[in-house]
Amino acid sequence: MTTVAGMVSPCVAVVGAGLSGAACAQALRERGIAVEMLERGRAPGGRMASPTVQGRRVDVGAAYFTIKDAGFSAVADGWVERGLAHPWTDTFDVLSPEGRDATSGPVRFATSGGLRSLVRDLVPEGIRFETEIATLDELDHDAVVLAMPDPQAARLAPEACAWVDYEPVIAVAAGWAQRCWSLADAAFVNDDPDVSFVADDGSRRGDGAAVLVAHTTAARARLHLDQPADAVAPVLSALRRLLDVTAEPSWTHVHRWTFAKPAGTHGDAEFALITGDRLLGVCGDAWCPSGAPRVESAWMSGRRLGAAVADAVEG
Repeated sequence: MTTVAGMVSPCVAVVGAGLSGAACAQALRERGIAVEMLERGRAPGGRMASPTVQGRRVDVGAAYFTIKDAGFSAVADGWVERGLAHPWTDTFDVLSPEGRDATSGPVRFATSGGLRSLVRDLVPEGIRFETEIATLDELDHDAVVLAMPDPQAARLAPEACAWVDYEPVIAVAAGWAQRCWSLADAAFVNDDPDVSFVADDGSRRGDGAAVLVAHTTAARARLHLDQPADAVAPVLSALRRLLDVTAEPSWTHVHRWTFAKPAGTHGDAEFALITGDRLLGVCGDAWCPSGAPRVESAWMSGRRLGAAVADAVEG
């Protein structure tokens, strides 16, 4: 509980400062519920990470976002109006052993400042960074929200849900003095042992930088989780094979995602809210009844859990 002007108010701990946690915290604060956000990393963003590499932001996690939900559309419209996000493309190449094709779909949105900037736009002030929670008993809040991949949430509350598995990915960013590939924006890669997706980060960010970001397959990532840098060589070999990139890059950067993307979902559930001695909520991109896990589903899950927790603590 927190005390404001002599009145006792409930306080909720949101553990995890990715997009789902940010959306949950925002929904709670809009209802006047005090929120304390805890994050084990040094910055918000979660899997929407965009570290500074060679003097510019590089998206090494989520590659883009799309829009279906009206509520998320309103948030994205605000980002676009303020210059935080921009439409990128509706067409990706498709690379496979059979050759090269293209596929069109929804507009993919990107950012000039990295996708992490969108999470920064939503999170409250005063986040407790570099705070590792070993057990929920460390928290004395009225309710706790776990906004993180299922395997991490399962360590703190193993019996709370039927948890889904997550697949690993190693992201390899590489830069050249100039573009030396024909890829316009990005490509889905099918049936390759090493790479599943490649993005032209200069196109995505809009600055024209000669930077590619490749995501490994889960199988390739599992071989290098202990030594992620060892994934660079097979990824560069795959870029030569797939895009005829024969020049050696000026630099490379590696990011390991042990829990990159859900291997399954929670069906029709948008979130979990477990009652007992203390409310426990769980949200994230695996809670996606409207379709496959994506950036939007993480926001929707967190937002809707926040409203449900507010209803419960006020009731």
